Amino acid sequence: MAELLLLSNSTAPGRLFLAHALEAIADVLRERRSLLFIALASGDPGRYAQMMRDGLAPIGVRVECVAAPGDLGKAITEAEAVFVGGGNSFRLLKRLRAIGVLDELRARVLAGVPYLGASAGANLACPTIRTTNDMPIVDPGSFQALGLIPFQVNPHYPDAEAPGLLDGETRERQIAGFLDENDVPVLGLPEGTWLRVSDGAAAIGGVTGCRLFRRGATAQELPAGSDVSALFRLPVCFDSASGEENGQREG
Repeated sequence: MAELLLLSNSTAPGRLFLAHALEAIADVLRERRSLLFIALASGDPGRYAQMMRDGLAPIGVRVECVAAPGDLGKAITEAEAVFVGGGNSFRLLKRLRAIGVLDELRARVLAGVPYLGASAGANLACPTIRTTNDMPIVDPGSFQALGLIPFQVNPHYPDAEAPGLLDGETRERQIAGFLDENDVPVLGLPEGTWLRVSDGAAAIGGVTGCRLFRRGATAQELPAGSDVSALFRLPVCFDSASGEENGQREG
C-alpha cells in the first residue's frame, strides 16, 4: 500500500483551516519538513496556497507551490510529500491531464512519497472521480484518476440528510445509483473524517465514523478507528484505456 491520508474536508466547523487534522498530517509526514501543494482544483490557487501555508505553520511544514504548469512534473519528482487540495474534481483532473503528470504522480506515490488529499484531492486517489459531489463544470476527457486505492470515497458525506429532500436526491440514493452500474465499494466520509493508509494497514480516523456501501448489501456503519485493510485486497477496478470501472453492467 502507498502512504496516504485522504481527508473529507479541509475545514471543520468552528475550527481553523486543517486544525482538526494537524496531528494526522504530522503523522504522515513524520520527519519531512516540506510538501508540494497542488491547488489545481481551486478557482483561486494563490489564495488557497496561502491558506495551506498558514494552516501547516503550527507543525513547521514548508509548503511548496508551482506557478508555471510546465514546472509541475519536475516538482513532483523532487517532492518529499504531495498534498492535493480541494475544489472541483473535474477541474482538477482536467488540469492534471492537460499538464500530463498523472502517471508521474502515481508512480512517485507508489514508490513511497506520501500522498495527502482533501475533498477533490481525496477523490483523485480513487480509481475514478465518479463519486465526487461536484458539478461537472469542465470535461476532463476521462473519469479515470490515480487508482491509489481500489475503491471509491465520497467526501462530505452527510451525517444526516437535510429535511424535505426527495428520496432520489439523498446522498445514499445517489451512491445506490452508482452501485447499480458499478460493482465498486464506496466509503462515505463525513466532515472531520479521513482514511489513513500506512505500513500495510488502513483505518478510519477523525471525529466520527463513516459508512461503507457495497452493491446488494445494507450500508455498514464503521466507527472511527475501524480497520478497513480488507478493502485493499480488491483489484483496482478501472480500465486503463477508457477509465471505466470493471464490473459495470449494461444500461
